[in-house]
Amino acid sequence: MLIEQCAYANRLRLVTPAAKGIFCLCGVIASFSAGTPAAACGVAAALASVTVLGAGIPMGRYLRVAAPALLFLGTSALTLAVSLTPESLNNGFSIRIERTSVQAAAQVVGRSLGGLAALLFLAMTTPLTDIIGLLRRLRTPETLLDIMVLCYRTLFVFSEAVRETTTAQSARLGYATTRHALRSMGILTANLTVQVWQRSQALHVAAMSRNGDGPLRFLEHDHHHSARDCFVFLAGGSLIIFLSQVLS
Repeated sequence: MLIEQCAYANRLRLVTPAAKGIFCLCGVIASFSAGTPAAACGVAAALASVTVLGAGIPMGRYLRVAAPALLFLGTSALTLAVSLTPESLNNGFSIRIERTSVQAAAQVVGRSLGGLAALLFLAMTTPLTDIIGLLRRLRTPETLLDIMVLCYRTLFVFSEAVRETTTAQSARLGYATTRHALRSMGILTANLTVQVWQRSQALHVAAMSRNGDGPLRFLEHDHHHSARDCFVFLAGGSLIIFLSQVLS
């Protein structure tokens, strides 16, 4: 939900999604074409600056959205840099950190940070409805787009159910103590499982009753100055690619 809030409340909201998709693609290309970890980190910093300063995304929200991916990336980098080797004498293992492993981990981290920053730019500045419209114009299979629309709708249904159930439990002091909180969490999980299943079935029945055998359509926002926006973001993306090559 935090990503969607940022997508609807930023300075680049009215920019055509094609331009932002081009810029995101240029960012990914720049990240993976960077020859050194420093160059890849420089690309990531430039993309993050565009998202935070250019689009007006608060730094706190940006870090909150990126935190799970950064935690996973840090764990993966640790496993790449550190190796465990068996010792025949002591029947144990020894921890080894080699220079080549550290360099490989740094390269992976740098490129991953750049790719993450590029994708966060697109996700936090473009609502999912605009992204789906862009994918439809790119001839993405309709089945995949329908699954995306249904998952998008289910997220809001799931969030609303969580909020209502949590509010009701809090009003009855369901989280007053640790024991009550654990019990309330168990009830919440069981209740949500049943609700999501029932609402999914109801959505399926509603679609079948309307003879819904075609793609799910919705109104798209009319973006002005699309050609100008595409040119500006293409120029910016090309500049970032050039920056990655210069820093390498």
